[in-house]
Amino acid sequence: MERPAVASPCPSCGDLAGRGYPACRFCAELVDQYWLADWQVLLAAEQLAEGGAGERELAELVLADEVGKYPWTCVDWAMTLVGCSQCGAEPGTGPVDCVRCAMSDALRWSWDHAGFPKSMTAGEHALRVARATLRAPHRHRDPVVGAWRLLMPFLLVGHLPTVGQVRRLRAQVLAGAYEELARCADHGELIGFPELPWLRPSPSGEHQPKPQGDQDRAGDPLQGAADPRAGEPASDPV
Repeated sequence: MERPAVASPCPSCGDLAGRGYPACRFCAELVDQYWLADWQVLLAAEQLAEGGAGERELAELVLADEVGKYPWTCVDWAMTLVGCSQCGAEPGTGPVDCVRCAMSDALRWSWDHAGFPKSMTAGEHALRVARATLRAPHRHRDPVVGAWRLLMPFLLVGHLPTVGQVRRLRAQVLAGAYEELARCADHGELIGFPELPWLRPSPSGEHQPKPQGDQDRAGDPLQGAADPRAGEPASDPV
């Protein structure tokens, strides 16, 4: 599907479109349309109607089948149509102590490892990570959620920051600069936001160590994605 040319304010929530995902209906529709379009193609191929009795059965089939048989967008959409067998929430979005949700979320990323770089671009992977994080913010550290929320409008128009840029952005959110960062009007301004004093290079030319609070939780499924192709930003800009 055609992407927006530039990030623009959402007519509903007033923030840059996509940043209010998934609470803002306009932002949710803007983001989810790319996933829904592929799901609708699959429904048509199976001669099923959206919202019909067979849609849930198809979703369960997609999630149970081998990794790579269905597009990753369809895997994600299927997860929104079924409930976790343990907590009843959308798989991967339940309470942090839900074992089944943890297993479902971990299985989701098998597609990325199997599909990249032939079936998934670095930009698509970043957009997928951002959407999954914003659908279950309570399962991730606040700086991680804040960084992806800031980036979402720009991912939608095709911008892709490097791993280092995302980590620096996350550290700035951790330091309390979210509101200032949210006022950045374009991607270049956001990733070019002045470094915080404790992130600037030391006299030796090396960056100062980051506080432990900025480290990812052990076992975070957003880590460890396949290596990118030469010349491309890393596939897992976290």
